[in-house]
Amino acid sequence: MIQGLYDVNVREQGMDADARVAHRKKFALPLLDAIKKYVDSLDESTVLPKSDMAGALGYIRNHWEALNVYVSNGQIPIDNNRVEQLMRQVALGRKNWLFVANVESGERVARLMSIVSSAKRHSLDVWKYLKDVLDRVLAGDTDYSRMMPDVWKQEHPEAVRVYREEESRYKADRKQVTRARRIVAAKLKRQNS
Repeated sequence: MIQGLYDVNVREQGMDADARVAHRKKFALPLLDAIKKYVDSLDESTVLPKSDMAGALGYIRNHWEALNVYVSNGQIPIDNNRVEQLMRQVALGRKNWLFVANVESGERVARLMSIVSSAKRHSLDVWKYLKDVLDRVLAGDTDYSRMMPDVWKQEHPEAVRVYREEESRYKADRKQVTRARRIVAAKLKRQNS
């Protein structure tokens, strides 16, 4: 059922916020209602109270309203996976940061990690990007808007790691094919029932 929500989410790509809300209300809300009925049907007679499943059900019940906010706001994504992926880098670097000399150094490292993460998200060659931006700043350039990764990417197409973009497109295409197969299988199953 949750995968069905993601299938609905894929079909809303390219819509404006209002159209997204209408689409979500029409297609995602019935799935959310089905999930809620299923969660409410599970009680202590079917799920052990101290099990992981009971914990997950408790979490869903306690946060049900928050889990449904994205349906009524077209600007909110279905999940925060992109941010979580970027935060993984922070978690991996934590041990290295144990040896940062002081608070100011830690703040500099945090800023640098933000810049590096933004460059990676835009499929830039991080070294070329950082070198150019730092050279500009040291030369006295204060037009920071031109140094933002998305703008810099347009000005320096040679620094885009094309293979990363192709890899992302390949993954997205593969995911779309899998999703289409799942939708067709669900329709066939309903027809045969």
